[in-house]
Amino acid sequence: MHIALYKPDIPQNTAAVIRLSACLNLKIHIIEPCGFNLHDARFKRVVMDYLGFSKVFRYEDYDKFLSKNKNKRIILMTTKAKKNYHKFNFKKMISFYSEGKVLEYQKIYTKLLKIR
Repeated sequence: MHIALYKPDIPQNTAAVIRLSACLNLKIHIIEPCGFNLHDARFKRVVMDYLGFSKVFRYEDYDKFLSKNKNKRIILMTTKAKKNYHKFNFKKMISFYSEGKVLEYQKIYTKLLKIR
């Protein structure tokens, strides 16, 4: 399973996802730009030593992410979904986006629909 973070804004949340990925052997994809520097003290404090146990891939933008993952099924998580996530078969990759980036999310969703 993979988790993709689209332009994450909060260093502590990103670090917590990386720690979770280390424990569950998940791959993390970070789609830049981040709203913080990965050398940020808040990020380092939460991520602790788990970064060395995680597989983290970084991408300059969403297009680069899509080109490297074109054969993967990508699920975008949103509070607006019609299907409850408890009843959904995720299979391979889950993508989270910042709540403040709703318009960008809509563009990404449209792009995914054209690709699939």
